[in-house]
Order: sequence, then C-alpha cells, then structure tokens
Amino acid sequence: MNILEQIVAFKKQEIAKIKAEVSLEKLVKSPAFKRTPLSLKEALVEKGSTGIIAEFKRQSPSKGIINATSTIQEVTEGYLNANVAAQSILTDTRYFGGTMVDLMTARTLNSVRPILRKDFVVDAFQIVEAKAIGSDAVLLIAACLTKEELKNYGKLATELGLSVLYEVHSQEELDKISDLDGKIIGINNRNLKTFEVDLEHSIALAAQIPDSCVKVSESGISNPRIISGLKEYGFQGFLIGENFMKTDNPGRACRQFIDQIR
Repeated sequence: MNILEQIVAFKKQEIAKIKAEVSLEKLVKSPAFKRTPLSLKEALVEKGSTGIIAEFKRQSPSKGIINATSTIQEVTEGYLNANVAAQSILTDTRYFGGTMVDLMTARTLNSVRPILRKDFVVDAFQIVEAKAIGSDAVLLIAACLTKEELKNYGKLATELGLSVLYEVHSQEELDKISDLDGKIIGINNRNLKTFEVDLEHSIALAAQIPDSCVKVSESGISNPRIISGLKEYGFQGFLIGENFMKTDNPGRACRQFIDQIR
C-alpha cells in the first residue's frame, strides 16, 4: 500500500467517525454556511493578480515537520500583506498536522481572499463541512476518486457556491474529469504515490488542458523564475507552501518571492 492509499484508507475511517457525531443539519446551521464564498477563479485571473495560492502547512509525509513555530494568525496576516491571490490551508491532522480550527481562525482574519480547504476529500460530507467552516474552495484529487465521484462532488460543491480545484498528475487522471471547459485544473508536480517532484509534469499536461480552464501548477515551485516559465504555458495559478513555510517568517518569504515576479 503506497502513502496515498494509506491516507485515503485512514481518511475514510476518520470521516465515518465524524459523520456519526456531527449531522449535516448541524453543519448547514453553522454561521459560516450562510456566507457567500469568494471566487477562486476570479482571484486568479483578475487584473493585477499575483496568481499565488500560498499554503499553511506544518508538516508532510515526505518532509516531516516543516514549521512547528509559525502560527496560523502570523502566516495568514503575512500572506495577506504579501498580496497573495488566495490562501490554502491543510486541514488533515494525521499526515499534515493541520486542523479545521486553523481554517476557521484564518477566516476570521481573512475576509478578502479565497481560502482553499486542502484535504483528501473522500466523502460528500466533507464538502458540506468545508463550507460550514468558512472555505471558499475545495480540492478534489483525481488520484483518489472515481470519475463518478469527481463529477458528483464537483456538482455538489458548485451548488453550494464553492470553487473546485481539480488536481491531476497524469493524462489518465485528467481523462477522469468530465467536461473540462471552464474548470480550475491543478497539475501536481508531486507524484502522490511516491512523493517525487518533477516540474515537467505541469508543462507536459498543459497542452492537454483547454484554454477555457484556469491552469494551476502545484508543488516544487521554489524560484520566482519558474513562475515566468510556467506563465508561458498558460498557467495563471501557482500553489506554493513548503518554500514559504520552511522559513522562520513565511509571510515575509512570500512577500519577497512575489516582489521578484512582478
């Protein structure tokens, strides 16, 4: 069993327990559920957008502890000051050290930029939950969902007003997504089965994605010059976490990075 299979298996058990304790009705009645989500697509394509989706990530299965000291408050404020297009927050606890409280805390500080809930969605319950905790967007990973699940979960998220970032790593995974037109497609340069990173994945798959889509390159972006190169292939979004989080001041690192790509 590879790491992705381990994560998905555990996530299904975890969600089953949460569903037994928390009803959908309770989620729908939460205050945050009533707010109108911000558009991730608009944030990425609007004039003057940096295109940077800056991530809050404490740890990962491949790197272990990345940052155990920076708080969600410090990082959120730092990212906003850096003028990010959007914020991504890991809510998986076991493998990435994140919590839903991180996202809810960020939401109280950030009312102007979309927040992506970064997690392994394996159940429709998590999409309703995402809206209930203040998310604007959810991640659907093609590697751990069937074609039918991608379609159904994407439809549910859209009906709830949430943006969807569809994540792929190969042509086979891209083919799972029905009707690509207008969708936000993220190409993960990290193979979730081996955790190896190869930026050529973004470039190789870019030509297979319609121009009507918003293309996002994820993982392994460590140099502002890489952004310029990816833009030539039509990318408008760039998800970066570890490069900022591995420093003692992620917000400052993000600002310095963005200053170099303008």
